[in-house]
Amino acid sequence: MADDSRAANTAKSRSRGIRATGRRRKGPTRRRRALTITVCALVSCVLLGGAGLGYVYFKLNGNLKGVDINAALGKDRPKDNDDGSMDILVMGSDSRAGKNGEYGTDEGGARSDTAMIVHIFKGHKKASVVSVPRDTLVQRPDCTKDGKNVPGQRKAMFNTAFEVGGPACAVKTVEAMSGIRMDHFVEVDFNGFKKLIDALGGVDITTTKPIHDNKSHLNLEPGKHTLNGEDALGLVRTRHGVPGGDGSDLGRIQLQQTFIKALMKQVKSIGLLSNPTKLYGIADTATKAITTDSDLNSVNALMGLAKEMGGIGADQIDMVTLPVTYDPKNPSRVLPLEKQSGQVWDALRQDRDIPKEAIKDSAGDKGGTDSYVK
Repeated sequence: MADDSRAANTAKSRSRGIRATGRRRKGPTRRRRALTITVCALVSCVLLGGAGLGYVYFKLNGNLKGVDINAALGKDRPKDNDDGSMDILVMGSDSRAGKNGEYGTDEGGARSDTAMIVHIFKGHKKASVVSVPRDTLVQRPDCTKDGKNVPGQRKAMFNTAFEVGGPACAVKTVEAMSGIRMDHFVEVDFNGFKKLIDALGGVDITTTKPIHDNKSHLNLEPGKHTLNGEDALGLVRTRHGVPGGDGSDLGRIQLQQTFIKALMKQVKSIGLLSNPTKLYGIADTATKAITTDSDLNSVNALMGLAKEMGGIGADQIDMVTLPVTYDPKNPSRVLPLEKQSGQVWDALRQDRDIPKEAIKDSAGDKGGTDSYVK
């Protein structure tokens, strides 16, 4: 309990930057991510369940990896609006290094295979999630990596920001696009995601059509399935194996959004608190699977987030894709629709629901795969 008190006092004392708990810029963020939405829920579930405080605290704390985004970006950032809401950049990394090499050749840098901006509304009862297609052409700002300057680039693919400048450059690029200050950053890689799903015992989904994709090692017939880590990873990465889909990253994003909601529902339904051993195993796996900003890099910060976000369920999350259109010069790339994208960012900045007209004419939510997985 002393740890809880210290965490609360620390949270109150922070007034700038990426904060550790709660009000606008204080809510650590882990519950929402393309692949990350579940992580914080699982970690905090163990802690709040009281499974062996001393050893558990130090063991899980030692698993966490943090990046000091504030130090890297300095003061040249969007205004920190202290209105009780929270914004989090959640990324899935496609690094092929180490154990991730089975998914392709390591070419020396990770890219953001999945990117979501998660806006937690004031009051923390609902959320909006904006997926950014990895192939979106954006103005990438100047960044720094390992003490060296990385020049910006016009019409750079969005996912190269993470590749050339790491988490800080990804955050800087999102802030430049949106005009919204990110409170937190969370990253999960391929191997960590697989282990997390396996630790959960799999995730139940229903497919309405066959999905076969040799590139993502996925073969599913129509019907009910319990996906293990390998198949779950295949589903959130597949682009070419979905009949009726357009083979693009846009179709893949629709599958990711559907899977995330199924994952959240399952976590809430399996009663982890009644099985402390399994709960600890999941939390151990989850904390090893992620990299966060430095203010989320502690068990106390995760506990604070969990307490504040526990009421948000899958039905209270609105998921959309950034309004885009195919690039006429290169149909394998997409361009943000300026007016509609502005409507999305304005809504989040003002803590309002994203208006339906903002995504009406977008190619972003027309990947053709939205009804294939339930």
